[in-house]
Amino acid sequence: MTQAVPRLIHTGQVLVDLVMRVGELPTPGGDVLATDSKFEVGGGFNVMAAARRSGMAVVYAAGHGTGRFGDMARAALAAEQIDAAAARSASRDSGICVAIVDATAERTFVTHLGAETELDRAVLDGLAVTARDIVYVSGYSLCVAGKSATLIDWIDALPDDARIAFDPGPLVDSIDPALLARIMRRTRIWTSNCAEALLHTACATAEAALAALASRLPADALTIVRDGAHGCLVAMGSDVQRVEGFEVEPVDSNGAGDAHTGVLLASLSEGCSAVEAARRANAAAAIAVTRYGPATAPRREEIDALIAR
Repeated sequence: MTQAVPRLIHTGQVLVDLVMRVGELPTPGGDVLATDSKFEVGGGFNVMAAARRSGMAVVYAAGHGTGRFGDMARAALAAEQIDAAAARSASRDSGICVAIVDATAERTFVTHLGAETELDRAVLDGLAVTARDIVYVSGYSLCVAGKSATLIDWIDALPDDARIAFDPGPLVDSIDPALLARIMRRTRIWTSNCAEALLHTACATAEAALAALASRLPADALTIVRDGAHGCLVAMGSDVQRVEGFEVEPVDSNGAGDAHTGVLLASLSEGCSAVEAARRANAAAAIAVTRYGPATAPRREEIDALIAR
């Protein structure tokens, strides 16, 4: 019997970014003029687009709205050939995030949530997760009361061999400790940036944070800590390696971590080793920071070309 194609099942949030570029953030109560502004579909879309551009089948399992922003979200999903499993919300539009990018390429976010916080257990059950799929869980989802309860109960009911990828995000210390413990018990792939890892573990170095995280996850879990231009740290059991990054001139860091995560998961789904997948993810993030916008993940051939150079 032919096995099903591996899927990335994304349970996070797709919303619309209003991206504005400024020289520097204003002081509280102040005002600055943006040099550029545009609407982009972002949030969880960035991870899905990155995985899709590396050839992985992708399903978006959460809500999308009725209104201007929901229409934008669905159009972006369709353009990347990402399957939206849930029906559109009958009463809410999709949320919006104001993303302010300064001259150092750092970004600051202000978010208003919408229909993307909805999650239907019947939709989740209908996905029939297999051991070849990767279920992506965002820490943002665990900070939304109704969504987090539905999500964690469904995850606990999945087969033992289900592969759960957990990206805690910057709100990791805002997640209810009981919920966090439940998701970490099921996590087979942890991926976070260095700042998030240091915050959660209260460690002083990325290496110490990696070791602390790995000790809290199942023994067979893959732990990834992204370290910006320095690449990433990878732990698989007792094997710990730093996978070096690629030297580029960054212009916008918005979406770089998402590009890394999406390509990492797509590469793992194809059978790449953890180190090989991390190297491809590093290349994707390096290309992404040379482009303006949130969903700037490269396609497979661009990653291949950078690695070859």
